Amino acid sequence: MIFTHSTLTHSLQQVASQLQLGRAFYRVYHQPKSLIEKTLKRGILNSAIDHRAQSQMESTTHHLLPLPSQTSSYHIHFLTGKRFWYQTAFCAYSMAQHSSIAIRPILYDDGTLALDYQTYLRRIFPNTQIFSKAELDDRIHTHLPANKFPCLNERRQHYPNIRKLTDIHVASTGWKLVLDSDMLFFRTPDLLLNWLQNPQQPCHMVDTETAYGYPKKFMQALTGAEIADRINVGICGLKSEDIDWEQLEYWCKTMIETHGTHYYQEQALVAMLMSGKPCVVASEQDYIVMPDQPETMFPKAILHHYVADSKPWYFRYGWKHILKNA
Repeated sequence: MIFTHSTLTHSLQQVASQLQLGRAFYRVYHQPKSLIEKTLKRGILNSAIDHRAQSQMESTTHHLLPLPSQTSSYHIHFLTGKRFWYQTAFCAYSMAQHSSIAIRPILYDDGTLALDYQTYLRRIFPNTQIFSKAELDDRIHTHLPANKFPCLNERRQHYPNIRKLTDIHVASTGWKLVLDSDMLFFRTPDLLLNWLQNPQQPCHMVDTETAYGYPKKFMQALTGAEIADRINVGICGLKSEDIDWEQLEYWCKTMIETHGTHYYQEQALVAMLMSGKPCVVASEQDYIVMPDQPETMFPKAILHHYVADSKPWYFRYGWKHILKNA
């Protein structure tokens, strides 16, 4: 048998998964490999400029003026930590700048949100609420015990994205708008503000392509309903009590047993939760996933979601627009 790079990588992933070494495998193999590939693709000089711009964004966050604390407000939810706290701050700050209603960020510690970062965020958002990792671990232990939900617990340990479902929605009720941190608002997001004030249906944005990591026919066989293409969960509105955790455990387990783990599994699971349901869909012209350089330099859209190749423009240009209104 001839071992190609992809087959060898897949074999190593399977061994690591069996030994519950997912996170360690990512740190010692995928993370350095990804960094090297990005540096080679961008070039050393461009990568250095990008890194400096990213550091400037983080340091500037300390100088954002605090937003007024209001007793009545609408909640927006973020999973955040050491790598994302300043991006969370800019996203929530930019939304508040362009909102006609009071916005309150509710933050969920991904396990790396140290006290210093919490202090920085509380200074900017005096009315924020932060759920610590200890609180969230206790909630999961009580309401999503490992002996009954082994797959979801394993994923939560080794795949942080799943926490945007488990940590935010378990043992909770009501509609929640969960936002990714790497987004910025440039105009009034009427669609989202209307949704916050009267949520009736799930809400999402539109991806550049269908990115679920699993065959759509396979996903539809599990749900028994049609799954829409190109769902992107940078914006994700769900009703907590509508989530069937036993069903989600079964889906998660079957997906991994049949096709393995995938970075987009959380997005796939959300698409499955939304399957067969009418949804509020953010216009892809107004809520752009992966904006190009000209759009980032001179924004015409309401919101940008800076994924993949748009990251350099996010750090070089995107966040600086927010300072003009600060």
